[in-house]
Amino acid sequence: MESIFKVGNLKSNGHYALATIHKDTIYVSGQFSIDPVTQEKKFGTIEEETLQALENVEYILKEVGSRKDQILRMTLYISDIQLWDRVDSVYKRFFGNHKPARSVVPTNKLHYGFQIEVEAIAYI
Repeated sequence: MESIFKVGNLKSNGHYALATIHKDTIYVSGQFSIDPVTQEKKFGTIEEETLQALENVEYILKEVGSRKDQILRMTLYISDIQLWDRVDSVYKRFFGNHKPARSVVPTNKLHYGFQIEVEAIAYI
């Protein structure tokens, strides 16, 4: 098992790994809408935050030799279930024909005030 604490400028900011690789599977911790180069928190519309969080997952996967079409499962935490249609629209464009297993978990609040957090499991 290998724990990854930093990929480019993305890093874990607490007692957790950014991602963990076990055998040929990568488990990516929850990603927010944070610019992977500047580390700036990118608050915006739910569409903008969703796309950035998904791109962060893709960025981490690429660094370890995986791709978004190798994602097996996604979990999406959203601050308001009323936003779901807008999130799903971005999600569909991002993944195209690939349809990993998925759970959507409505929450009241997310850390830092973000509207969405996404985590992934993929194979390498």
